[in-house]
Amino acid sequence: MTHQRQGGTAIRVLLADDQELIRYGLRLVLEAEPDIVVVGEAGDGDEALRAANRLSPDVVLMDVRMPGMGGIEATALITATHPATRVLVLTTYDRDDFAFGALEAGAAGFLLKNTPPAELVAAVRTVVAGDAVVSPRVTARLIEVAVPHLSDGDRRVGEQELSVLSDREREVFVLVGRGLTNSEIARALYLSESTVKAHFGRILAKLGVPNRVQAVIRAYELGVVGPGA
Repeated sequence: MTHQRQGGTAIRVLLADDQELIRYGLRLVLEAEPDIVVVGEAGDGDEALRAANRLSPDVVLMDVRMPGMGGIEATALITATHPATRVLVLTTYDRDDFAFGALEAGAAGFLLKNTPPAELVAAVRTVVAGDAVVSPRVTARLIEVAVPHLSDGDRRVGEQELSVLSDREREVFVLVGRGLTNSEIARALYLSESTVKAHFGRILAKLGVPNRVQAVIRAYELGVVGPGA
């Protein structure tokens, strides 16, 4: 099969997981798609970093817990040295503490290891397009770890931050915090996707956050959405 996405070459994916069976399953799912090709595999963080340096993949599917260098450290190093490479972290509910560290390391989002194949494929395409995968199922639990530690001073600063957003920007920000993609927000607010992208770009600039994942965290920190959203 020739792998090529519309308007360009195939999406190049690197698999990093210490379980060969999981890598095999991921490869089967991804390479069934005409626009995705798996260019390499790694069994730990060190191998993932070396492979990323050699292959410059578009996306790395990164397990969190691996022998030697783990997924969090590898994510930080890869995103620092390969800013065009997106890292999707593979996680489970029972080790959210590890996954939360990957947020700060620059991960573009999270997937559960039991993610349905269609969602896995959609996630890969989403991050390549410049968006982030912020599953409400995962993010809500992760935020519970961080938000309770905010001080009253943090929350007062947060209220001041929100005052710089327009009413429409606040609406978009709430939906971003709930894990909606730009296309879903566009449908919800009856806007074009390009208009949503423009609003979101201004939100990032005004709040001083670098990406969508951090914007979701900020939404929880500022109280515009809660863990049950």
